[in-house]
Amino acid sequence: MKKLKLEELGRISVDEFKEAEKLPVCIVLDNVRSLHNVGSAFRTADAFRIEKIFLTGITGTPPHREIQKSALGATESVAWEYFEHAAEAVQKIKTSEYEIIIIEQTTTSEPVQNFVPVSGKKYCLVFGNEVEGVRDDVIALGDRALEIPQTGTKHSLNISVCLGIVTWELFRKLKL
Repeated sequence: MKKLKLEELGRISVDEFKEAEKLPVCIVLDNVRSLHNVGSAFRTADAFRIEKIFLTGITGTPPHREIQKSALGATESVAWEYFEHAAEAVQKIKTSEYEIIIIEQTTTSEPVQNFVPVSGKKYCLVFGNEVEGVRDDVIALGDRALEIPQTGTKHSLNISVCLGIVTWELFRKLKL
């Protein structure tokens, strides 16, 4: 076994990424305060060819040095748009026939591993603030809620970890 060199990975260029077929998924970041988490969202979105990221409220936007530290150039490949209010972004996305999936612990949330996405359908994953979670007005716009089951003493995961797990689950179920 040996570690592969970058040129052995067969990665596509930024221009090829922009033209490539995308996973029918977009992401909304609702008031995410950490620029490192924003950068990680871009990097994960690039890894799984997510269509677009919607940055809302206090969420930082590129170009920013702190976002770049974890994005490693993914802000150049992944499409993004900024909205002052997450609810406004979600309402716009709903008009394009996306199912709105709130990633939050709610009275009706289901474990992410039980969710079965339908091929040909479009999904929007909404992730909230590191402390407050997804805002109530945004939750009200959701079609369903998913959560990652946890058994430790903490009630949540870091948003970048949560985003990676949930995005991988959709990618795995839709593409593999």
